[in-house]
Parts: sequence; C-alpha cells; structure tokens
Amino acid sequence: MFQFLNNVPPVTKNILIINVLMFVLTWVFRAQGVDLISLLGAHYVNSPLFEPYQVVTHFFMHSTAIFHIFFNMFALVMFGSLLEKIWGPKRFFIFYITSAVGAFLFYNALGAYELYQVKQQLISLGYNAVELKQYLTVGAEFSYNPKDEFLLATYMTKAITPMVGASGAVFGIMAAFAYLFPNTELMLMFIPFPVKAKFLIGGYFLLELYLSFQNSAGDSVAHLAHVGGAVVGFLLVLFWGKKNKNFY
Repeated sequence: MFQFLNNVPPVTKNILIINVLMFVLTWVFRAQGVDLISLLGAHYVNSPLFEPYQVVTHFFMHSTAIFHIFFNMFALVMFGSLLEKIWGPKRFFIFYITSAVGAFLFYNALGAYELYQVKQQLISLGYNAVELKQYLTVGAEFSYNPKDEFLLATYMTKAITPMVGASGAVFGIMAAFAYLFPNTELMLMFIPFPVKAKFLIGGYFLLELYLSFQNSAGDSVAHLAHVGGAVVGFLLVLFWGKKNKNFY
C-alpha cells in the first residue's frame, strides 16, 4: 500500500508524512475536546491568539475536511517530487519553507490591517482593549450596545479564525513548476483534454488573485495566502535561475 513512498524523495516524503500525521492527531485531540487547529493554526499577528510558533506549525495543519489535505498532498507529491529531484533536498526544503512563510506574510498584509481597523472602531466606541482580549481568550462577558453586535462579531471572527494548510507552499511549488516546465501538458479529471502547465497553473493563480479581493459570504479560503506562496515561489526560482534550463 505504501510502496509508492519508495519513489518519493526524502523531503517531500517527510512533509507528506508529517501532514498526514497532524491531520490524524487533529481528529484524535478533537475527540478529547482539544482544538489543535486553533492552537497551531496561524492567527493574524495582532490577534490575542497569535503565537510565534504558528508561523511554522500552520503549514503542517489542515482543516478536518479530507479534500483539503488530499489536494495539497497530491500536488505536493506530483510537483514537489520532481523539483526535489532536480534541486536536491536542501534547496527544495529552503524553497518549501520560504514559500510557506511568504504565504503567511501575504495573509497578514491585508488581514492584520483589517483586524486593526475593526479593533480601533470598537475602541473609539468606548470598548476597552483589555475587555476585548478577555472576551476572545477566556470568553469573559461584558455589556455592549446591541447596535455594535455586528462589529463585535466581525472582530471576533477575524481574531479567532486561524489559517491552516500547506496550500501556500504548494502554490509556490506549482508556480516553480509552471516556470521551469511551462509546456508540460497536464490532465485533470474534469477537463477532457490536456492543458499546458503555464496556462493551467497561471489561470489558477489569476483566479486566486481575483478571489483574494472578493468578500464572498461563506468563503473561508485564504486566497491571499495562495497568491503569496505563488509569488514568493516564482520570485525565488527566478532568482536562483538555471543556466541550462530545458522547457518541456
């Protein structure tokens, strides 16, 4: 069953194993009443729930939806294995971490500012910063004007909702693949004909860029993190360059 792992290079293999292990542990701890996603997911840097270690731990975590981790790990093995074989383990590891951290920074670029604005609005209405923190961290109750309920709910949602997933790093990997192998034809189940990597991945990036600035109700995807991972990954591989690069 696990024989396919023998053909997966070491860094890609270990990242895959860690992600799957953390996914299983998320369910195990959830059954015990412990929310690993909230603890290890990446909160905005100005959220009371942010911890520095989340910058790293968040990209080994996934939501409890199986599709989330399946897509990320499928793309990791499909594209990451080839890049690691070309670059070697050390360079691929640096690339993966850099893309993931870059995604985190992009995620915070807009979100942390929006959280700051909402908090300042609440403070200007007379709410105490200490009370707001206690409200988030320990669930302490305090009196509030019903007219401000929507603003308080917005603050809470932005402050307590973490970002999880390897998607930022995976988008970096896909961007690097599209740059190095732009004419490689890829097949998808729902598209009955092959599409070149530069068009398929490039189109996916443009879609994520568009969705990054849409406030669609019910959309819980960190699209800006996807964009950030792709941008950082593309710039890094562009910086490294390849003197004798072959396109396929």
